[in-house]
Amino acid sequence: MSERSTPAGPTGPLAWAGQAVLYGAFALAIGLFSQWPPYRHLAPDQALVKLSFVRVGKPVGDCRKLTDEELAKLPPNMRTPTVCPRERSPVTVQVAIDGRPVLDRSAPPSGVRHDGASALYERIVVPAGERLIAVRLSDDVRARDKPHLREQRISLAPGQVLVIDFDAEKGITFQ
Repeated sequence: MSERSTPAGPTGPLAWAGQAVLYGAFALAIGLFSQWPPYRHLAPDQALVKLSFVRVGKPVGDCRKLTDEELAKLPPNMRTPTVCPRERSPVTVQVAIDGRPVLDRSAPPSGVRHDGASALYERIVVPAGERLIAVRLSDDVRARDKPHLREQRISLAPGQVLVIDFDAEKGITFQ
């Protein structure tokens, strides 16, 4: 005699209808929470300034020539006539909007030996309208008096996002 296996749960039109009701309730809950509560990125009269960059600072010191005595102490495979520091300068950024300082940050170099890039990301919420934005970026501890500078008058619409970045060829950019 062979035994017929029977399903473990109820089957039939009532089970299918119950399953449809549960799936519908789940879809309704997802739809409701995707629209409510409303998310407001910025107030209606505000704009956003984002400062975002990754920059490798200049070396913290100059390369120097090794003396004959210093070279003699080194193993033969490490006898290079000059030695250069690996550590990089931290990158400092100052932002002023309408002559008022709003940001002053220093980003240390990454890496165990502090020889990697410095990264910085900041968000500044400002009132919409015409703004004078001044950015100062310094990436060399030996020449802090020679920073990259950019000052520009920009009209910011409500809800607009202005991105400040640094490009090696163009310098400080506003997008």
